[in-house]
Parts: sequence; C-alpha cells; structure tokens
Amino acid sequence: MSFDSRVEALNLELPPPPKPAGVYQPLVICGNMAYVSGHGPLHVDGSMTTGRVGAELDRQAGYDAARQVGLAILATLRAQLGSLDRVKRLVKTLGMVNATPDFTEHPAVINGFSDLMAEVFGSEAGVGARSAVGMGSLPGNIAVEVEAIFELA
Repeated sequence: MSFDSRVEALNLELPPPPKPAGVYQPLVICGNMAYVSGHGPLHVDGSMTTGRVGAELDRQAGYDAARQVGLAILATLRAQLGSLDRVKRLVKTLGMVNATPDFTEHPAVINGFSDLMAEVFGSEAGVGARSAVGMGSLPGNIAVEVEAIFELA
C-alpha cells in the first residue's frame, strides 16, 4: 500500500499545509534529503494547540498535540513533494515540548509524532533517530514543535 493510500486508509485528516511564519522555507530538498522546518500542532480550522505541558496541558494532551504536528508535517510533505510516496524513510526527528520546569516526560509527548510516522510509513521507514527536549517557551505558546529530516526515494 502506498503512503498516500495509507493516510486515506487510516482516515487521517491533514490540515492545510502551514505557511511560513518568518523568513524560511517549510521544506528544503538537498540531494535525496528533505529537511522539514519546525511545525506546530496545526488543526484543519487553522487553530493551534497552545499551552504548557505540565500546566495547562497534561501528558496525553501533549501527545495529541505532537500527533497533530505530524499531520501538519505530512501536509507539507504532500504539498511540496506532490506525493508522500516520494518519501523513502524518516531519518531524524527533533521534538520540542513547551513544558514546565518540573515536567520530565518529553519522550512520551513526542511519541505522538513518532507513533503517527510509524503508522503511515511503517515500523522500519517511519522510525528514525530522535531527540525529545523541553523548552521554556515556543512561538505563539504552541504546545509542541517538531522538525524532521526525511530521505527521498
């Protein structure tokens, strides 16, 4: 099954691809690598999940926000590449959690993104190297930001 077909089979609703909020490209291709700029938890209606995990949001809400970031990144990949089938594999993820100083479960939050990538691209191609870190704040008070690197077929 193609990756585009898998998105449909999983009944995933992708938001519109986000537009840059500054001076950068959402995705840059260099050779056979696609570098995806940091994305936030963008919903279909244009809203973002905001708040700090450990205060306004609990771990599950953070996980859900990270999954929503994954949907936004899939939307960018599809829009920029023409098809998710151009993706060979996820290589690297940097997940940033807007968290309180005492919150320590950043990997559990970023699993929301990672689990979605594994669902769409499979357990081999959808699981790459990863870092999950806490931040004192993120732009617009978004709950999670993720950037990723994909190898293209």
